[in-house]
Amino acid sequence: MSDADFARLSALIFEQTGINLTATKRRHIEGKLGKRAATLGLRSVAEYIKLLFERGMLESEVDTLIDLATTNKTDFFREQAHFDLLDKILVPALLKTRPSGAVPRLKVWSAAASNGPEAFTIAMVLAEAAARGPRFEFAVLGTDVSPEMVEDARRAIYPASMIASLPAALRRRYFMQGRGTGTQAKVRVVPELRRHVRFGQVNLVAEKLAVDRDVDVIFLRNVLIYFDGPTQKAVVRRLVGHLRPSGYLILGHTEAAIGNGMGFEQVGTGVFRVT
Repeated sequence: MSDADFARLSALIFEQTGINLTATKRRHIEGKLGKRAATLGLRSVAEYIKLLFERGMLESEVDTLIDLATTNKTDFFREQAHFDLLDKILVPALLKTRPSGAVPRLKVWSAAASNGPEAFTIAMVLAEAAARGPRFEFAVLGTDVSPEMVEDARRAIYPASMIASLPAALRRRYFMQGRGTGTQAKVRVVPELRRHVRFGQVNLVAEKLAVDRDVDVIFLRNVLIYFDGPTQKAVVRRLVGHLRPSGYLILGHTEAAIGNGMGFEQVGTGVFRVT
């Protein structure tokens, strides 16, 4: 891929997603583009770039390009401390703010959900807390810029190896075993948990987001690192506008400094109460 082609592609990805394709990512993305070119019967990445920008294929390929440019690394209970804090501190604090009488309802948004493990982890934590009491209802929204990841999340099917480290009680309660064995073994999230979680495609750099504005907790983890400084702050400001008063924003451990510099009240590493 020539410097000019990389520059054109980088500008397109930045415009569409806010992701900054630095020079260090060039070889990685070029490998992915090479596989896509071969799938389409093309001889080189250069031919694929020409197909996009000079032969009118850009509109039909843009979702595929977004999938190729995003990392989509995820796991269940990734950065465990955040889920412990959600369970022990945030949920009790939020329930205290609700009026007595009616059964309270908490809303949590996994804003960079990839193919769903973070959103389902949140749902497991909330389900366990609600079962212990006091009783409450909850809804989890998982969003991602990649339509392919959103569809995978809706299917809620994962390699069994992804849940091997979870406590046996959680595996029994929240996952159904598939028919495969060994490395082919699959599991699926049980319908009782899936009914609390919905997924949709949302581009975090869009000016308006089709998300409720009374969310209690937003998980925005391990995605800001792909944006430049101004985009990071713009995305955070946009998302906190969807929080209830005194709601919580959770950033990845490596992104905590971004929240520290925006005047929020820190309650844990990467965890902020937004008044």
